[in-house]
Amino acid sequence: MTAMIPAEVRTEILRRIRAAEAEHKVRVLLAVESGSRAWGFESPNSDYDARFIYVHPQDWYLSVGLEEQRDVIEYPIVDDIDLNGWDLRKALRLFWKSNPAFVEWIQSPIVYAEHGTFAQRLRALLPSVYSCESGVYHYRSMAKTNYRGYLQADLVPLKKYFHVLRPLLSVRWLERYGHAAPIEFDKLLHLIDDQTALLDDIAQLLERKRGAPEMGLAPPVPSINAFIESELHRLESASPQPSLRGDVLALLNEVFRQCLQESQSAFP
Repeated sequence: MTAMIPAEVRTEILRRIRAAEAEHKVRVLLAVESGSRAWGFESPNSDYDARFIYVHPQDWYLSVGLEEQRDVIEYPIVDDIDLNGWDLRKALRLFWKSNPAFVEWIQSPIVYAEHGTFAQRLRALLPSVYSCESGVYHYRSMAKTNYRGYLQADLVPLKKYFHVLRPLLSVRWLERYGHAAPIEFDKLLHLIDDQTALLDDIAQLLERKRGAPEMGLAPPVPSINAFIESELHRLESASPQPSLRGDVLALLNEVFRQCLQESQSAFP
């Protein structure tokens, strides 16, 4: 279940995006929600993690000092809204490397703004560009770090279970389907539909998280810990096959040029 963004919050996020465009003289191509609200296990007091991709006028990229130019726009968190973005060229370079954050942004079910063909093109290219091998290593590391760091004490922060379960289930998705995992947690749960007791415990934990501002510390959940330990042990010796990708850089270069052409009319 994807979170609903209150109308007044959506309006304020769009206002800030327009202000960022004016302040930095850029055009926003895509703005989405990321983090727990997009994943589907937000708490009532979770921040709104708004992320965007923007493009400069074409001449900005025709510079000897391009690599020294700042390619991010960041703002401090105000009123629970965390807003920041990446330049188009930076985003495409990271997409080329299967950057986990960017791959999730273009799959977000919560879209604030979308201009031109940027998002449409990248969603279509995702199967060709994404490296399942990189994804397995990323998600395995994320699960291991969060489990060892938070969930092996007598009392544990229950919300951290979702920062372990989602990556572990994402690995299962990559192994089964061979393409990027969806970011919504509930779309991954069918991967353990043969473990009824585990699913029941996860459902109860999810209901508590969505209903409580802060879950706090509690004893570990034995069924979930057992599943996590089993999966981490299984993945310890896993060696995912390298992804066979064609000349994806040429495809991304074409997207870059097309987006520059499309966006220039937005600039005086």
